[in-house]
Amino acid sequence: MSTLTWQKSSHSGSGSNCLNVAAAPDGTIRLRESDAPNAVLTATPTGLRTLLLGIKAGEFNDVAL
Repeated sequence: MSTLTWQKSSHSGSGSNCLNVAAAPDGTIRLRESDAPNAVLTATPTGLRTLLLGIKAGEFNDVAL
């Protein structure tokens, strides 16, 4: 597996809890938290866009953590 080039999201704050993003050679997008770098979420660009649009639209506001 090739080494991914991770970038800190421009929406992350200056603290230690940052979102890192990488584009994989297979066309997927990889996401991880800086404090848990071994837990990686893989998404297609379309799937990630759909999730982000849903979050912005408030579709998940009633989800309990």
